[in-house]
Formats: sequence, C-alpha cells, structure tokens
Amino acid sequence: MHNNPTTRRRFIHTNVSRRQFLAAAAATWATTHIVPCHVLGGPGQTAPGAKVNLAGVGVGGVGFGQLRACDQAGFNIVALCDVDDVYAKKAYDKWPQARRYRDYREMLQAEGDKIDAVYCGTPDHTHAVVTLAALRRKKHVCCVKPLTRTVEENRAVVAAAIQAGVCTQVTAQANTSEPACRTCELIQAGAIGPVREVHIWSNRPLWPQGMTRPPGQDVVPATLDWDLWIGPAAMRPFKNEWPENDLVLQQIVAARGRKPNHKSVYHPWNFRGWWDFGTGSLGDMGCHYFNTPFRALKLEHAVAVQASTTRAFDETAPLAAIVTYDYPARGEMPAVRVVWYDGGLKPPAPHEIKGRPLPDEGVLYIGDKGKMLGPKILPVTESSKFDDLPKTLRRRDGTWAEWMEAIKGGEKAGCHFEWAGLLTEAVLLGNIAIRTGQRIEWDAPNARVTNVESANKLVAQPYRSGWTL
Repeated sequence: MHNNPTTRRRFIHTNVSRRQFLAAAAATWATTHIVPCHVLGGPGQTAPGAKVNLAGVGVGGVGFGQLRACDQAGFNIVALCDVDDVYAKKAYDKWPQARRYRDYREMLQAEGDKIDAVYCGTPDHTHAVVTLAALRRKKHVCCVKPLTRTVEENRAVVAAAIQAGVCTQVTAQANTSEPACRTCELIQAGAIGPVREVHIWSNRPLWPQGMTRPPGQDVVPATLDWDLWIGPAAMRPFKNEWPENDLVLQQIVAARGRKPNHKSVYHPWNFRGWWDFGTGSLGDMGCHYFNTPFRALKLEHAVAVQASTTRAFDETAPLAAIVTYDYPARGEMPAVRVVWYDGGLKPPAPHEIKGRPLPDEGVLYIGDKGKMLGPKILPVTESSKFDDLPKTLRRRDGTWAEWMEAIKGGEKAGCHFEWAGLLTEAVLLGNIAIRTGQRIEWDAPNARVTNVESANKLVAQPYRSGWTL
C-alpha cells in the first residue's frame, strides 16, 4: 500500500486540498464519535464465545508487557512483527507458536482473515501507518499512546476507524477506573464548584531530550531493519549509543541522579525525545493525565495554546516545558485553563496540603468552592460531605478487558480512537506551541492555526518518498 505513490491522492481525493481533508475528517469525527462500536455492525459483532486472534506490531519494548496483558485478557496471539530480532526475542520466546514478520504490511497481507485484531506498540512516528493499514482491513486495533505524531495523521486515523466500524483502544491511563470515575462524579456534582483551572504535571522525560544530532554513523546490525524502523520519517544515519563521556548522558544523570534506561541514540526507547520519531514528555504522558480531566470537564478542543520551555533545538523536545491551554465554556461549565508541566516542574503547592510537597506526577483541579488533588477533595476534612454521593459511572476492568468487551459486542472501550483523538490532538497542539515558541490560536473545525501561518507546517508534515497515509 505505502509504496504506491497514488494511494494518498486516492485517500484525500484528487481535487481536495490537505486543509479540506482535515476539515472533512473533523466533521466526520464530530458527528459520529459517540456511536457505540457494536452499533456500527460488521467486525464489531464478534461472537461472545469466539477466539479473538491478535497480531502484535512492535513487540520488543512496551509492546512485550502489553501483549502479555492482552494474553491474560483472553486474546489469542498468533502473529508477531518487529524490525529488531534481538529486541523482540523475549516476545518470540514467550509465544513460539506465533508466526513472525519484520514488515507489518507483509504480515497483514499474509495473515488476512486469520487475524481479527492488531496491537501497535511501535514508536510514535509509525503509529498512523500501522493502524491505518489494519483499519482498512477491518481489523480491531489497539495502539499505544499517543495515537499519532501529527494532527493530520490523527484526523485520518479517527476517520478511518469510524469508517471501518471496528473496536479500538489507546493505552492511555483509564478514565473508567475507580479514582477516575470518582473524580468525574465529584466535579460534575459541584463538589468544588465550577472548575476554572487544572494543573497537570509529570516527572518525564526519562530519556534524552534537548540535544543535537550526533555526528557520524555506525554499522546497522544485521538483526535490525533500519529502513523499516525509519518508516515514513526522513532518513538519517544510524547511531547506536551515546558515548559514556557524552554531555547528553551527563545531563540526564545530573537531572535524574542515575543513567537513562538505555544509552541508545534512537532505538530502543530513546526515540521519544526526537521530533521526527516521538512527541516528547507531553506526548508520552499527556494522554494519560488529560484523560480524566477531559471526561470530568467535558473538554474537546482548545482555542489557544502557548508554551514556555528550556532551551529549544530544532530536532528535539526541550528538557522542560510549561504549556497552557485555554478551553471555551461548555454548556453550564465555564471556560477553563489547563496548564501542563514536565521536566520536574510543578505548579505551586496548594496551602491546603500544609507544606507537604506535591507528588512527582498529578492533577490539581481548582474550583470556585475548593480544590481537588486527583479524586481527593482539599482539605480532606471536606471530603466526608460527599461520602454518600452516588456512584453513577460504571467502573471497568482496564485497557485490555475494555477492548475485549467491545470486540465481543459490548460497550466501547473507554479510550477508543474517537475519544483518544481529542487527547492526542491536545498534546500535539502543545508540541506545536513548544516548537514555534508562540501563542497559537486553533480553529478545530478546519484543523488550522489561524494566527501563526508557519505553525501549520507542523499540523501536517511530509512523508519520506514511498510512504503515504
């Protein structure tokens, strides 16, 4: 599919501009994202007692642990695909019966009707091409967060999921857990009054950021297909590891007090800090921590985003950032400002916690009548007033069980692609604000930055020759 130069033109339609395509995808998304998976028919109606045959793409890193969770949830793992034979070995050893592939396109072609679902655990820059290929074959899909690397990809994947009528899930922190549901119930019951500010922070990055590309190149191991790993991104020389005395490693050690999980430059693990391959700390953790606030406050699209960061480089995310989002009023809910912090930065601690430090990661809601730290009302002496507040939201069993339930004809997974698309777009807009260094104003229906024309180059970015959406 991706090697056909006419594919993308057919998908966007010959006489339709990229901007019109994004707007059309937005309209489709807005009018259909609440339709339950099983109502759409087709592959969404898997018999309750039937086996669900699962293929995994990107199975060596986080994919290994998440495939084990899929296995435990009842999925039958029948095919595995990874560009790195060494990194994927633990998965190959765990499921020796699964057929093995390097190229996901070959896998999907060869497996055909033998698979029902596809798990995508690849780096961010290949999420869109893998998930779109699976969706166009009417496969149920679960993708690691964030759903895509660019807004154009995000809109395309969401539109394709709707058209396919299959059951989807993204691995964001569940908004259907007990703490998440209780947060939503308390806020929507007015426990702290109208919420006008939300502060969200993470201790990421745990990988190198804020660096320039290393010089030179290393020999690509025979066990790694570097061309396939690069995928739709611009080709660059392979570099294996940062030297022990490199300033990048020293910087990470100084910031974290220990060496990073991997000394690799790009693969494995350290792709996240490079804009060509990852989405930085905000992309990695934002979908987790935005999930419950979006549900509790019924958020959709920000109207403006601005960022303040440490020193920025063209190719990599900064060491730390503060990103501020402005959301309009929603019905009776007032306009709200959401502020993201990473790289060890945090908001001021509320006086109600009496001098104790804020946790390393968290969400602070500020309402007209009080505050909440996650699901906990501040001060805690006020929380007993709401002990009898009914539990109106269904608590669910987590990412994999939700996805399986949806496939078997039940309720949609809590972070299905249409919902995850909102979270993904938020983190991607934050990254555009980080990269431009300017306040951007967002026209969501037309998927366009209206006040900084150059920012639109980051909304949709070109693919390497031979690759298309």
